[in-house]
Amino acid sequence: MRKAAKEHGVDYAFFFMRADGAQLRNLAGLYDKGHLRPVIDTTFSFAETVDAIAYVDAGRARGGKVVITHG
Repeated sequence: MRKAAKEHGVDYAFFFMRADGAQLRNLAGLYDKGHLRPVIDTTFSFAETVDAIAYVDAGRARGGKVVITHG
């Protein structure tokens, strides 16, 4: 992953999250400034939550985060 990032001229880093307001504010600031760009694998509606969990459990989420929307 780091090699691919370097080939595209971008930095790459892992973030290990915890339930911490200060960490979330810091990440929000990085996102707002354009320094952080999350990679989304796929999106599910809230009604599809069971499907989203099955998708992750099956190991199908390879390209980024799985997002559940409320809309």
